[in-house]
Amino acid sequence: MLSKKTKYGIKALVYIAKREREDPIQTSEIAKNENISLKFLESILLSLRKSGILASKKGKGGGYYLLKEPQEIKMTSVIRVLEGPIAMVPCVSLNYYEKCEDCPYESTCPVHALMIQVRDSTLKVFSENTLADMVSVKK
Repeated sequence: MLSKKTKYGIKALVYIAKREREDPIQTSEIAKNENISLKFLESILLSLRKSGILASKKGKGGGYYLLKEPQEIKMTSVIRVLEGPIAMVPCVSLNYYEKCEDCPYESTCPVHALMIQVRDSTLKVFSENTLADMVSVKK
């Protein structure tokens, strides 16, 4: 299941991307308009800033803004920053691989085979969608 952190992070990014102004957007504005706890949102935006998706400006007129155009921000990047590995089990993860302790032979493991299919399907969806695609979703 998608965590609230990831759900709120995507909503915040969409909110920022939908704005047709160049100046940074205050965290409080996003929190109010997207109904997200301010404290929780601050930690989410900090993660997105540290990963290079967002940048921030301090002081009067400060806030957050996108570092790239929305069409350049793939959902795989956003999900990995906020959620961690996309794979459901570590033995099929492309970026966070770990051997399963309870499985001596990955090549014959039915769970491994199934989870590779799930990972590949999930990656396809996330990699084919960008923040721009999320912005264009109609309510």
